[in-house]
Amino acid sequence: MLRTHSPRLHDGRLWVLNSGTGHLGTVDLAAGRFEPHTFCPGFLRGLDFHNGHAIVTLSLPRHSFAGLQLDEALKRRDAEPWCGVQIIDLKSGDVVHWIRIDGEIRELFDIRVLPGILKPASTGIVSGEIQSVITVEGES
Repeated sequence: MLRTHSPRLHDGRLWVLNSGTGHLGTVDLAAGRFEPHTFCPGFLRGLDFHNGHAIVTLSLPRHSFAGLQLDEALKRRDAEPWCGVQIIDLKSGDVVHWIRIDGEIRELFDIRVLPGILKPASTGIVSGEIQSVITVEGES
C-alpha cells in the first residue's frame, strides 16, 4: 500500500516518499506504479532537491509502525527508526550525508533548501522570542 508524502516534480520525474515502506522513489506514470530508489529508516514526510541530491526528512513512529511494510523492512535490516535528515545522491541512491535528531523532537514534516542563505533562523510562534525578532530589508 502506498502512503505517499511530498510529491515533487524534479528533472521531469514525479518523486514521492512512500512513508509506509521507508522509500524515496519515483512514480512510473505510464505503468501506474511506484519505483523505489532509496530506503530510509523512518517515516518519511519532507522532500526537496539540490545539486543532484534529494533531501529527505525522517520521523519516529507516533505509536508503532506495526502493520506497515516499514516495520518489516526495519526488522530485515536489523535497523532502528530515527528522526533526522538524509541527503541522497540521486544517481547512485547512496545516502551521502545525514543529520540525526535526538531528544524531544520526534517528527519532521517538511524541508526546504535555501540556496545562498548562510544563517537561517527559526522561532516558535508561542515563544517570547517571536516578539523581538526584527528584520531589515535591503534597499532596492
